[in-house]
Amino acid sequence: MNALAHAAEALYVKGRNAEGDREALAGARLIEEWLPRVVEAPGDVDARTKLLEGAMHAGAALASAGLGLAHAMAQALGGRFGLPHGAMNALTLPPALRFNEPFAAAEISRFGEALGADDPAARVQELARLGGYQRLRDQGVPENELVEVAEATAERAGAKANPRPATPSQISALLRSIY
Repeated sequence: MNALAHAAEALYVKGRNAEGDREALAGARLIEEWLPRVVEAPGDVDARTKLLEGAMHAGAALASAGLGLAHAMAQALGGRFGLPHGAMNALTLPPALRFNEPFAAAEISRFGEALGADDPAARVQELARLGGYQRLRDQGVPENELVEVAEATAERAGAKANPRPATPSQISALLRSIY
């Protein structure tokens, strides 16, 4: 899910470029296809290889373009509470996609096409549920600390590279939407 967030965000952050776009779309397609298969059959080496190829493409997209708001939220949550980065990206990517959609509709639509989905945020949520990721509360995140997490998120580089500026109060609302 971390790699899928790399692919999504590389398509719309301020540093985006054609090379990163190609890598992001290739990674998203492979992750969408092979993640469910790996969950169904964890010992399937071929499926795991294809999923890792998707992660490699998504990593190349990240290296080329950078990160956005979903990663900034995931980093702030993971750092503060010692939570797995992939799990936090699984939860934060859908609200970040929805938040950014008015400012990056074409780019998010391309991501959706790579996922074979008209609603990419909903598809990401479906994929996240394969790993059991649904709500921040289920990960032990205290609700009374969401404002502080939002303030820390707003200062992260990913938040600053996001196509739509996000205030701490907007970020707090996004975090509450997945609480």
